[in-house]
Amino acid sequence: MALSCRGVCRGASVILMYGKQPVGVKASLFTPRLSSTKSSSLWFVRHYSPSQAKHGIGRSIVSRLKWANEKYERFLQRRFPRFYALYNTFMRGFMFLYKGFRLLFQDAREVRKIMTRMLTDSTENQNLPYRDLEKLRQFRRDLIKAIPLVIISIPPFANYLVFILMYLYPRQLLIRHFWTPQQLVEFQGVYHTQRAQHHWAIVKGLESTSNSVQDSRLKSRLMELCSKVRSGFHPVVSDVHAVRTLFSGPPLGIKRMYADQMRHLCPLLFLTPRLPAFWIGRRLNSHALELMQLDRSIVRLGLHQLNDTELREACYVRGLNPEHLSPGQCREWLTQWLQFSTHLNESETSLYLHCMVLLTVNYPKHPRH
Repeated sequence: MALSCRGVCRGASVILMYGKQPVGVKASLFTPRLSSTKSSSLWFVRHYSPSQAKHGIGRSIVSRLKWANEKYERFLQRRFPRFYALYNTFMRGFMFLYKGFRLLFQDAREVRKIMTRMLTDSTENQNLPYRDLEKLRQFRRDLIKAIPLVIISIPPFANYLVFILMYLYPRQLLIRHFWTPQQLVEFQGVYHTQRAQHHWAIVKGLESTSNSVQDSRLKSRLMELCSKVRSGFHPVVSDVHAVRTLFSGPPLGIKRMYADQMRHLCPLLFLTPRLPAFWIGRRLNSHALELMQLDRSIVRLGLHQLNDTELREACYVRGLNPEHLSPGQCREWLTQWLQFSTHLNESETSLYLHCMVLLTVNYPKHPRH
């Protein structure tokens, strides 16, 4: 007996509508009988769920669009190479913008969770784990930097100008989420070069201030410390602790320093020096206290728990440029830094800031002396 035309058409229509991939549902059978052999053959027609069919159609559409886009890019690259270079730059920039917003929103969600836990558990800021404390610090700085860009984009049609400015001045206007990995390394190098321009002015300011120190023993130790740094040697922690009393009161306390010395310290923390002296002193003090809290949280966590990226970031924030340092060198320096900072009092923030120069400028050019 001949095959049922109706059954074959129905089976074919099921295959065409729902694709080729089965979902493992039971098969429907029909058993046509062949007159010549009088044997039975089983024909399986697998049924597919509508959701599976939609996924199959979606993948097919995405694949077609991807193929068309690649063909279009090859056409541009072959016929219009200059336009293709501009187009490629724009598309890469768009993708990094998308990725940047995604990372920013992810950070915002994490910060909200941290703040919720703080309110629920009545946790003080200084008792937070290191990574939570660092996340809060960095997110606050990112928001402050993003405020001018948000203000510029408020007027109608200003978003077009914003995109141009973001393309021309990514370091000044964009936060780190929107930088490429190459830009991150490049811009950190630029920022470190800017703060390094104030290193020797800070050391010179210490030497000038030493003339007003009444205690001859402390005066000679401060001069010896400055001379060692000027000679290219990396001082040890005991050299710094020997003069710590000078930085908690006059003449080098955070509230007793000369305004020029405070303005030279501002670039170490990427702060603007174009503010009144009393305001600069308050900002320097609050940022130094924040870093001291972070140092103590690293000790609670354990330095060995930090990965290489976190090590480099911790060194960079504290004044050391880790671009040409190995992870072992970063860990060695941070160990020495923690030995110094965890023994400081809150009244010695000035010494903390000055050591962002004294303990970094010659590391690791020369051995300790």
